[in-house]
Amino acid sequence: MQHFVDREQELQTLQAEYDRPGSALVVLYGRRRVGKTTLISEFIREKPALFFLASEESEPQNRAVFKEKTAEFLNNDLLRSAKVKSWDILFRTILDKPFDRKPVIVLDEFQYLGKSNPAFPSIFQRIWEEILKDRSVMVILCGSLISMMESQTLSYSSPLYGRRTAQIRLKQIPFAYYHEFFPEKSRRELIEWYAVTGGVPKYIELFSGSQDLYQAIQANILNRSGYLYDEPHFLLQQEVSEVGSYFSIIKSIAAGNQKLSAIAATLEVKSTSLTKYLKTLIDLDILEREVPVTEPNPEKSKKGLYKIRDNYLRFWFAFVYPNRSFIESGHSALVLEKIRKSLVKNHIAFVYEDVCQERMWDLNAANAWPFHFSKLGRYWDAKHEIDLAALDPDGKNLILGACKYWQEPVGPRVFWDLVAKTDAVPWERGHRTVWYVLFSASGFTDDLKALAAQREDLLLFDETT
Repeated sequence: MQHFVDREQELQTLQAEYDRPGSALVVLYGRRRVGKTTLISEFIREKPALFFLASEESEPQNRAVFKEKTAEFLNNDLLRSAKVKSWDILFRTILDKPFDRKPVIVLDEFQYLGKSNPAFPSIFQRIWEEILKDRSVMVILCGSLISMMESQTLSYSSPLYGRRTAQIRLKQIPFAYYHEFFPEKSRRELIEWYAVTGGVPKYIELFSGSQDLYQAIQANILNRSGYLYDEPHFLLQQEVSEVGSYFSIIKSIAAGNQKLSAIAATLEVKSTSLTKYLKTLIDLDILEREVPVTEPNPEKSKKGLYKIRDNYLRFWFAFVYPNRSFIESGHSALVLEKIRKSLVKNHIAFVYEDVCQERMWDLNAANAWPFHFSKLGRYWDAKHEIDLAALDPDGKNLILGACKYWQEPVGPRVFWDLVAKTDAVPWERGHRTVWYVLFSASGFTDDLKALAAQREDLLLFDETT
């Protein structure tokens, strides 16, 4: 299996920082398992690099390990046996050595240093100013606790604020690259595997050993000692203090309560008491707030719906969390049966809409229409729902689309249903040109293909090929 996929842009950013004259300080962060260490390892190959992984131990213990790593990096026996009481000496020792090329110092899981000693960002700021800043060196501060990394390195109150020369927040790998992990799978299979693992390289790697999706779910998720069984707990435990409150909110959304009022009602709390929790979950990339794409002021819109942004968490809260008593009592086969019956309808079909949105941006860039849209999302009102809606305000073009993850080919009825909803969309009504697009995981009937051949305003995208 190929471990290094995508990340070209992030590698280019790191290389550009490395190539700049003088010093570079890069903050690289993102949730656990998203591939930060793999990215750094790829970048520092064939460069003189010191890689240090901080732990949750005390600061003196971390400093002792850093000293060992430094001695090894410099091949310095004197340093190995020396007692070192300050970080400054270690950084000075590194820069005292002449290097042929710019050295790279990586402090991975940097947030643990600040956790063991809240003054550490100030200590490091002084080291940066006095020892590193005016030298030819690149430092990468890397971390997987998003909230801590932001408060320790990026926020206005951090001593390191304004010192960084670049920052990278590493996200999940987009679906467009997913085939590189599984080159032998059909597009339909890729969508199904992506619906469970999302774009998290570690999850993909775990699944790659299985031939069948349900076998992979059984082995990695429904098995109490499986790596992914308790993953959502680990993710949240590290980031937030009241894990229970956050779990209740995500569970409520997974059960179909997407409006703020509905989430508050199921939890029997006031809507206002949820705002800070929802904001944190959005900052952590776990949730997103969606409004109809036609809303002029999304922030102020009363039509916002909350959805779980992360495919694995969406899957876990829908199928694992409510069935834990079965799994704990050794009846995971029952849970797997439930998953088999409803995975496509209750989960993959919704992930498929996200996949189609990603594809829409690619089609937009590839000039699939005689204009370029600038806004893409969904549209809904009290009576209608439209899977895809894209707006081109300059040319007053509107694209409406449907995404069908069915077993059978899509026929003309889906198209005519979409046409019937067109008038419900108020945007530029009477002044616009409307276009239609249909995505199908099982192809299209001959009737619909014949219809599309006669209409310039209808595009079909068949996912079976």
